[in-house]
Amino acid sequence: MTDKVENPLDLVSHLPFRLAVVSNLLALDRDWKIRNLTSLEPREMRVLLNIGSYMPIKSADIAYQSRLDSYTVSRAVKKLLALKLIESRQDEVKKNVKNLYLNEEGKALYQKLTKAMDERANLLEGVLTKSEKSLFFNMLERIENKTETILATQATELIESGLEAPADQKELIRWHKKANSK
Repeated sequence: MTDKVENPLDLVSHLPFRLAVVSNLLALDRDWKIRNLTSLEPREMRVLLNIGSYMPIKSADIAYQSRLDSYTVSRAVKKLLALKLIESRQDEVKKNVKNLYLNEEGKALYQKLTKAMDERANLLEGVLTKSEKSLFFNMLERIENKTETILATQATELIESGLEAPADQKELIRWHKKANSK
């Protein structure tokens, strides 16, 4: 630790920092095997993976599930449509809603990506026992929920103090309300 500032932050024991480091290491474009499968950006890969795993799915549901802001999802969907990897179809019940699907080319890429991701996940999970993995997922869920609560509460307090909230902060509040209404 440095002696150049008063009370330096111990990054080794700082949970958000450590989670960010692991997240950076696990970024889809960091993995050379995955990066060699496609020229898609990470956000486009995440959206493609969500569509493949949950289709038919709406953009708003992808944003909520992955906690990506709706603008990011929208940009990724436009790119995936332009690359002809996905299709957008009108919902049969709600005519104003568009559902997203992988087409055949998208399905083929999805299969390649998920195979590479599963190989990496199996190697990574090998450091945990079955019970440790279960406990770890439980802890991750609690950390995710608490993080969302902290961010939504801060955003609400700043809005109540008279500040105009950016769209991503309003979205955090909506996600938090949606998660807590279940």
